[in-house]
Amino acid sequence: MNLRSIKLSDTRKITELFEEVLSEDCYEQTIEVFGRQLSWDSDLVLVAEADEKIVGVIIGTIDNNKGYYYRIAVATSYQRQGVGKQLVKALKQRFEEKKVMKIYVTADEHNEPLLPLFESIGFVASDFIRSFQKLSILTG
Repeated sequence: MNLRSIKLSDTRKITELFEEVLSEDCYEQTIEVFGRQLSWDSDLVLVAEADEKIVGVIIGTIDNNKGYYYRIAVATSYQRQGVGKQLVKALKQRFEEKKVMKIYVTADEHNEPLLPLFESIGFVASDFIRSFQKLSILTG
């Protein structure tokens, strides 16, 4: 598997992945944030490729010098194979390169099932932010 930064040519495939794995409500929220983050700092949107297709994507953002994991999506046939964990670790490295003060996980109803993944990597309850609606990536 190859992890890399997003390319403009990936956007259609990523949109299709979002449609496959996210609920309609989650998709609507995510697609708006996805576009906004691409225009702000596309280095914080990473993709996982396997078998010459995009099988995962992670969206992060930086707000007030703090890094935030916003959304992870992994193709159904690649879930529970370590793709999400690799994406989280790769984005953490990007946050560290950008010298953020602290890294948080946005914990909404859509990310709640993924919190054990973050815990397995070393995140703790105080790293999960449930009141993140004022993040710039959401408010524009």
